[in-house]
Amino acid sequence: MKKKIILVSGDPNSINSEIIFKSWKKLSKRIKKNLFLISNCNLLRKQFKKLNYKIQITPVKNISETKNSNKLKVIDINLNFVNPFKVSKKSSSIFVMESLKKAHKLSLNKDVVGLINCPINKKLLGKKETGVTELLASYCKIKKNSEVMIIMNNKLIVSPITTHLDIKSVSKNINKKIIINKIKTINNWYKRLFKKKPKIGVLGLNPHNSEFRNNSEEKKVIIPAINKIIKLGINVKGPLVSDTLFIENYKNFNVIIGMYHDQVLSPFKTLYKFKAINLTLGLKYIRVSPDHGVAVDRILQKNSNPESLLDCIKFIDNFNK
Repeated sequence: MKKKIILVSGDPNSINSEIIFKSWKKLSKRIKKNLFLISNCNLLRKQFKKLNYKIQITPVKNISETKNSNKLKVIDINLNFVNPFKVSKKSSSIFVMESLKKAHKLSLNKDVVGLINCPINKKLLGKKETGVTELLASYCKIKKNSEVMIIMNNKLIVSPITTHLDIKSVSKNINKKIIINKIKTINNWYKRLFKKKPKIGVLGLNPHNSEFRNNSEEKKVIIPAINKIIKLGINVKGPLVSDTLFIENYKNFNVIIGMYHDQVLSPFKTLYKFKAINLTLGLKYIRVSPDHGVAVDRILQKNSNPESLLDCIKFIDNFNK
């Protein structure tokens, strides 16, 4: 029997209901049967009506209910919403947090293959430096910095050592142990998934790698970490120079590791736009999300591309085969 896929509808003030509808229309009956959406039935119906989308919704209490495969099965977060696309920040935050907690608990079930969350405004998650990656890691009670953020498509994988941190905090949050552990996690995951060793490129932190001055992070932290990783038999090169790597040389690697979020995500999105998925390694379950934001400026325009969400669903479903 195929395992269930958990989908979280995410931020109510977003394009999420649009991309959910467009994705649903393209899914096979087999996937539809095993897909469960965590949302609010009343809110969804109002949003679909506003968008003039015809879709059948059926509320369910648990993931054992697999009948009515042509209907979108919704595990209801019971809250009252009036204006479907103008939900207050307080109500949105309560809705998102309850949805993620419910999804986390369900994803621990052996009958669930993985979790997908639609885009969420990070301001709804409470702490300043917390994204969904960090929040689910805290729910899984894993050690800080043990989770790994991956952005990937069929051409390239990138990963930042630090995730949702202000630039001023990056330097003090990277050390030899964190770099080694995260690269080991990525290497082991890649070998399991693709049945081969990845070619990994590691970026330095500073412009021109601080010319490898003795007091630079490159000299004190990054190079010693890379040397240790090489001794472990992992195929890694670096520290590479950030300002030129993504011109052409990135093609020599399967995975590019950066020291901070925008160092690798900005060039990746310049190359591939939103043709990618966001994957978290190190959790107690598989978690992915579309590689784009809530797109408030596109609400009700009905021109949003569901491709990234579809790629997430297909990626999760691959583990069902």
